Amino acid sequence: MLQRTGDRLDPLDRQIIGCLTRDARATYAVIGDEVGLSAPAVKRRVDRLLAEGVIRGFTALVDPEVLGWRTEAYVEVYWKGIPSPTELRRALEKVPEIVDACSVTGSADALVHILAADIPHLEEAIERLRQQPNVQQTRSEVVLSRLIDRGRP
Repeated sequence: MLQRTGDRLDPLDRQIIGCLTRDARATYAVIGDEVGLSAPAVKRRVDRLLAEGVIRGFTALVDPEVLGWRTEAYVEVYWKGIPSPTELRRALEKVPEIVDACSVTGSADALVHILAADIPHLEEAIERLRQQPNVQQTRSEVVLSRLIDRGRP
């Protein structure tokens, strides 16, 4: 398994990851042109990065506004017992309205960010979250307005 310090990633691996972060649909040939490798060499490196867990997958980022999901909330999740991050992830990823989730310090076990179309949709998503095994309770804060949104790469 890959050491989490990143000391096994060489500059070419980092460049390839940068290309895929900007455009996960880039072809091996396009990435190869950018980093100075052949398409087969890029494929071998990407396959290795996937096998080692450096790259965990590829996804489409959908604009929630296009879906009409303009209502958002941050929800603290309190678990029965002491959950592992893996247990939390398994339960939380079953609710598609959860767009971000973190394990946290303090009295809550996790903090999740939920996007929904409206308050009834939000309520339904929170209810599905509460129905997950071992969820003891939740505490929600509905966002009124976004003051700063710098995003993350």
